Amino acid sequence: MFDYTVVTDHNVEEAIQSLEESLKAEKFGVLWKFDIKEKLQQNGLDFTKEFKVLEVCNPQEAYRILNENEMAGYFLPCKIVVYEDQGQTKIGLPKPSALISLLNNEKLKEFAKDIEDRLIGCIKNSV
Repeated sequence: MFDYTVVTDHNVEEAIQSLEESLKAEKFGVLWKFDIKEKLQQNGLDFTKEFKVLEVCNPQEAYRILNENEMAGYFLPCKIVVYEDQGQTKIGLPKPSALISLLNNEKLKEFAKDIEDRLIGCIKNSV
């Protein structure tokens, strides 16, 4: 499966706050938050669902991965989305192991699986 997604009882902002706290414990920082709803509305589109994309990074892990293969930079930083779907708030991410598998590098697959497990743990802890 390409992604990991869960439902939370938090609203979008509460979910992001909880997620940020959980990410800090794993030494991941949120580099950027992109509000898709706001951007689409600025462009005159009637999009009413909350949909936020968080770009997250652990600098030590990025350093380790980029030293192994610079092509892995195409997959950095990791994305986590928090959004509304039919009255529910969801948190999800594309699995790093699925993305990195495109490079056919076993060492990178191991790195990606470790990061994936840690990010999934952060999501589970924030629900």
